[in-house]
Amino acid sequence: MKVRLLLQALSALTLAASVWTQAAPKIDVQAPGFSAIDSNGEVVNLSDYKGKYVVLEWTNHECPYVGKHYGSGNMQGLQSKYRAEDVVWLTIISSAPGTQGYVKADEANALTASRNAKPTHVVLDPDGAVGKMYDAKTTPHMYIIDPEGVLRYAGAIDSIRSANKADIAKAVNYLDKGMQSLFEGMPVDPKATPPYGCTVKYES
Repeated sequence: MKVRLLLQALSALTLAASVWTQAAPKIDVQAPGFSAIDSNGEVVNLSDYKGKYVVLEWTNHECPYVGKHYGSGNMQGLQSKYRAEDVVWLTIISSAPGTQGYVKADEANALTASRNAKPTHVVLDPDGAVGKMYDAKTTPHMYIIDPEGVLRYAGAIDSIRSANKADIAKAVNYLDKGMQSLFEGMPVDPKATPPYGCTVKYES
């Protein structure tokens, strides 16, 4: 009996490990497709946005690193700037129920309104399926997908790994730099950077 229980436990650990060791998406290849529900109950399919640039932004409103970029208006400025260029901006919440940053749909919409945020959709991912698919590690964690559906950037929003709003003006904004390079037909440089922020609060 003890042996059977031990084997079952080992099997469960192996299954859990397989989820957490899922390979991160590769730069310059097709981005993983997904379908999820947004804060208005609408289905969001990544494939529906072929032909457009797509930005993925992982967020957690209780994280001070997210607060740095929303409290300063930096994130909203980027959202507005690129929405005006017909870029699709998907803000994704992968916090599990009972963890920091988890919100229900009405709370997500209230946050969007109170912060004057401008995403195309706020995607609710409480089971972490989309986050794990993209190996999203922190909030914020940013991704750029081109009109052909190819992942062109993954990583930090900028070059200064702090929660201090004063650092924003001094930092290189990797998201902005990457988008401008793509608009100009130039390669993104850097294509990947280590993200910084609070860990994504996946269900344990």
